[in-house]
Amino acid sequence: MQSLPSSSGMSPKSASPTTSPPGLTRIRPSRLVIQSVYRFDSVNANVNVNPPVVNGNNATAAAPNSSSFGFSGHVGSSRTDWQSSCAILASKVVSQQQDIQTSGGAGGNITAVNGHKTTLDLVPIDNLPKPLSIADLSPAPMHGSKLRVAYQGVPGAFSEAAAGKAYPNCEAIPCDQFEVAFQAVELWIADRAVLPVENSLGGSIHRNYDLLLRHRLHIVGEVQLPVHHCLLALPGVRKEYLTRVISHPQALSQCEHTLTKMGLNVTREAVDDTAGAAEFIAANNLRDTAAIASARAAELYGLQVLENGIQDDSSNVTRFVMLAREPIIPRTDRPFKTSIVFAHDKGTSVLFKVLSAFAFRNISLTKIESRPHRNRPIRLVDDANVGTAKHFEYMFYVDFEASMADVRAQNALAEVQEFTSFLRVLGSYPMDMTPWCPSS
Repeated sequence: MQSLPSSSGMSPKSASPTTSPPGLTRIRPSRLVIQSVYRFDSVNANVNVNPPVVNGNNATAAAPNSSSFGFSGHVGSSRTDWQSSCAILASKVVSQQQDIQTSGGAGGNITAVNGHKTTLDLVPIDNLPKPLSIADLSPAPMHGSKLRVAYQGVPGAFSEAAAGKAYPNCEAIPCDQFEVAFQAVELWIADRAVLPVENSLGGSIHRNYDLLLRHRLHIVGEVQLPVHHCLLALPGVRKEYLTRVISHPQALSQCEHTLTKMGLNVTREAVDDTAGAAEFIAANNLRDTAAIASARAAELYGLQVLENGIQDDSSNVTRFVMLAREPIIPRTDRPFKTSIVFAHDKGTSVLFKVLSAFAFRNISLTKIESRPHRNRPIRLVDDANVGTAKHFEYMFYVDFEASMADVRAQNALAEVQEFTSFLRVLGSYPMDMTPWCPSS
């Protein structure tokens, strides 16, 4: 068993040889805020793509050798303290990225996806120890340990509220980007992630659909959160003195008509998240600017609520998914939902056949979403009479109301696999059955 360097500020924990493979260590980081260091899209193409499904099974490839590193420090109450807590992580990831670029990438690992060869690109984790087990590194709440749940935004964000609803009494870990929340779970810094996938007014959050395909996480649950927007400003500021309103683009669009009816002569500017807008006003003492955020953000950052419930629609609700490193065991004793993604190398003509597989078995679809195929966005069709036709290639995301333990769902996916060149089950998980209570 390797040991962590003394500079990490942590001591390794012994693992039973009967349950843990040799040469593995684990770290248990303190509560910290994860800040992104680099964008995933900028990394060499030979880095981190979800292993595809090979006839229903995940294809695997050997991961790079791992070495140990650790964290030290504690999260304070300010954002500066959070960023300081992540300094070690930032330096490790940056140096790790440079090493990969210098050595020419992680190398191409070839596997077959339904008979087609493809390249598997792996997450660069050279500077991280491999995990022992979920039970060891992520103790269940019954053992007295809090789940660490990553979300995008800062404290006071609606995603933080969704994390608290999904996992009461959890330790919420804010991340500045969706990508970072995915990586926090993959790298064992967090146990779960709670991220939005669609809003009743704004529609789908496409970025997270793309990240679901890129990463190796599984959907283990869903939670629906009514969105209650407030207009916030510094104490003593009056609405008629405002010249600007800042918030997340979705929040601005969800309150557009109400802001117009209020008669405010203000410019509207987009920022990364709602609670971050409230924090920005408080930190810079902006007395001519208001934020659209939650009432909790007002409490956290010392702002006053100028107007309560300014969303255009009281039925405004956002659906979040809960992500984990391992899937849960599907059951049939309660309503379940299953999410899949598939593609076909001959275009969209297969879509009707796929949908028929569910209709024939009386399985209800709750959502279908198409996203352009990143590796092959355009398909060319030569025709001597009309020239060359160009069509988009798509990945299709489908949610249906059935558990993977249900024979109907198993037979439906077996039929779908015959029509598709790529099929992956993103998760089979309990549906959110909490009573609906629209925002007032």
